[in-house]
Amino acid sequence: METTWGRSGSAAMDLLLKRGRDAMEQGDYLLAIDHFTALTDHAPDFAEGYHARAEAFFRAERYGPALDDLERTLALNPQHFEAIFGFAVMVQEFGDLRRAADLYRRVLAIYPHHPHAGEALTRLQRDGIGREL
Repeated sequence: METTWGRSGSAAMDLLLKRGRDAMEQGDYLLAIDHFTALTDHAPDFAEGYHARAEAFFRAERYGPALDDLERTLALNPQHFEAIFGFAVMVQEFGDLRRAADLYRRVLAIYPHHPHAGEALTRLQRDGIGREL
């Protein structure tokens, strides 16, 4: 599924996605945002472009734009479990543990073997300070 999400159908758009991801690996989040913005400008229906940019915004500590891009990703692809996972991580950081737990469960409903959602949900339940999450 994820490899399908990473293909836009256009070699030029796939190159922008690759360049953005390469910039992310180098820790250059502003350059990554530039590449992903060019991608979303030219391919506004390509959900993975928004998801990738959301991750770059998040790493650059620009949480508002990251949330906006996650919402756009999910509007285009409601089953994008990595975008749902990203949302969960963010709302957990903001202190909304119940919503984060619900989002982790949603990830696991779509992709039961997600490498991090189960662990995150278990930690939340363990550290939920006596509240049922």
